[in-house]
Amino acid sequence: MASNSPYGRRDFLKDSVVSVAKAAQEIAKSQEVAPERPVLAPMRTDWLRPPGAAEEALFLERCTQCGDCAKVCPYGSITSHPQNGTPIIFADQMPCYLCEDVPCIASCATEALLPVEGRGQIRMGLAVVSHRACTAGQGCHACASKCPMDALSMDFDTQQLVVTAERCVGCGLCEQVCRTVNDRVAIRVTPSRSLAQSFL
Repeated sequence: MASNSPYGRRDFLKDSVVSVAKAAQEIAKSQEVAPERPVLAPMRTDWLRPPGAAEEALFLERCTQCGDCAKVCPYGSITSHPQNGTPIIFADQMPCYLCEDVPCIASCATEALLPVEGRGQIRMGLAVVSHRACTAGQGCHACASKCPMDALSMDFDTQQLVVTAERCVGCGLCEQVCRTVNDRVAIRVTPSRSLAQSFL
């Protein structure tokens, strides 16, 4: 028995268009309700504390985030941690130049930065060389020539750069100069707090 209102091709096309339109509206609504959040870059963890910094837990207890140490730094090496406002240094961007009078320490009223007898007593970190990326064997000695503590030297037998840990203060000058003269950074400063954790 024939139907009085046959479902023809025109009806099918009409229903299809309506379905697609409804689906598009639903998608639009869901995007309005939950807009995509921008992906934030993770905070770097390779920062250093300024010269004379107390052991990390004690430093955090004493530091008042006043910013005095950053204000007196003549090179602008000290900046503020974006999350807690404490003073930090990014060695690859602006290393510590190891001022003779260490004004950052003198400006600290809470002993978060402790006095040092000389810059050889400073311990911000330790330079570590990636020999796979290092071009010292090809004649590059830029970092060694810039090291204020003579902590870097060339082992001509192995054609590799050597770090004398007892002399390295972790100022980061080597890391910054490596970044400016090479495609790949082959020497980086491991922060003192990370070194302390590795020996626990």
